[in-house]
Amino acid sequence: MADRTPPLPVDELRGLVAAGEIDTVVLAFTDMQGRLQGKRFAARFFLDDALEHGTEGCTYLLAVDTDMNTVDGYAMSSWDRGYGDFAMRPDLSTLRRVPWHPATAMVTADLAWHDGSPVAASPRQILRRQLDRLHQAGLERTGSGWSAQVGTELEFMVFNDSYEDAWSRGYRGMHPANQYNVDYSVLGTGRVEPLLRRIRNEMGAAGMTVESAKGECNLGQHEIAFRYADALTTCDQHSVYKTGAKEIAAQEGRALTFMAKYDEREGNSCHIHLSLRDEAGRPVLAGDDGGRGRYGTYGMARTMEHFLAGQLAALREFTLLYAPNINSYKRFRPGSFAPTAVAWGPDNRSCALRVVGRGHAHRFENRLPGGDVNPYLAVAGMIAAGLHGIEAELELPEACTGNAYAGDAEHVPATLREAADLWSASPLARAAFGAEVAEHYLNMARVEQDAYDTAVTDWERFRSFERM
Repeated sequence: MADRTPPLPVDELRGLVAAGEIDTVVLAFTDMQGRLQGKRFAARFFLDDALEHGTEGCTYLLAVDTDMNTVDGYAMSSWDRGYGDFAMRPDLSTLRRVPWHPATAMVTADLAWHDGSPVAASPRQILRRQLDRLHQAGLERTGSGWSAQVGTELEFMVFNDSYEDAWSRGYRGMHPANQYNVDYSVLGTGRVEPLLRRIRNEMGAAGMTVESAKGECNLGQHEIAFRYADALTTCDQHSVYKTGAKEIAAQEGRALTFMAKYDEREGNSCHIHLSLRDEAGRPVLAGDDGGRGRYGTYGMARTMEHFLAGQLAALREFTLLYAPNINSYKRFRPGSFAPTAVAWGPDNRSCALRVVGRGHAHRFENRLPGGDVNPYLAVAGMIAAGLHGIEAELELPEACTGNAYAGDAEHVPATLREAADLWSASPLARAAFGAEVAEHYLNMARVEQDAYDTAVTDWERFRSFERM
């Protein structure tokens, strides 16, 4: 296994604080938009107080838009409810050093109401609930609880401009770190290796297992891959990495973006790989049933066929969890390596769902999410969809072994508006996540859509200012 610094034990943190090597502890959670929100504590105060009691945060942190504006429509947080607090409780299994900030550690928080009940709309809690359902499903069917193993593959674009310069020029006329397609190019990645190396090494020192870095297709586009882990760990690390990579780039005078579609070329994807294991570590999805499954030749157990059929059945209704923003839908174009067809195939990158691997590595890849995805919500959606397939014993349709872009499969939603309408009308979304969560994230989509509908873009001004 690649080098990995294990989580930081509390006793070790105490020693580091006493020695003056740690003076700051960040307590943070991931919000609806996938951003880390929280507080920086003086390390001694964290040990003396927040370690046991946690802290508070305003409920509006799960009820604002991207610009942090208060908006209407959220049941849990509003002016009528006074915008009170929820509790932020440290999950000490996530305590880690933050090498890109001097003398700093970080811990992920769970959100709870003051009576101890979890905040249902918290992305981390949404995933926890689906993981509990998955474990129970394994117990009921095999006597051994199931867990999800997940890997996320985030792409990003690097620019030789600072974030401040990019903001000042309205994100126009920026300078990508590469001037041509550097997909798999060792020469191309070498141009930005000092930045990539720093991100890799410092994420490793923060407790993540780094696998590799490679170039991608768009100008200045790259990907750093991390080893898979249990679903909750992967999503926690995803959030820390995404923030950390931006902070490291800023320290180097550069900017990088994970936005789904920066320009007309290839977008930033976040392919998500998922497999299941039982409590003994045995693979659940790999074919060990003598090929009795319809697609045993692809190495799939019958359970995997049902699980994958559930993905297809729920994909359009759950797209809101995979593509949460207006910009997300600009990726879905034929021939773009981003999917347009609700289809699956063995090692087929033109499909929304790609089956890969063998044995313990047997898994499927959801190719729908972009770099702007909230990992907790997307993985929760994949688990809920799979459980639906298992519970209903859905049959898996024929595999797509050709060009899914040219096939006759259903199309993934083309806009946020379409995805929100599908989510709103979905009995499955309410059954899997509950009415409170379903309404909360529908409102998030409606707020985003309304903001876009009222905006006037540069595209409109260039076409209309003089010539109309």
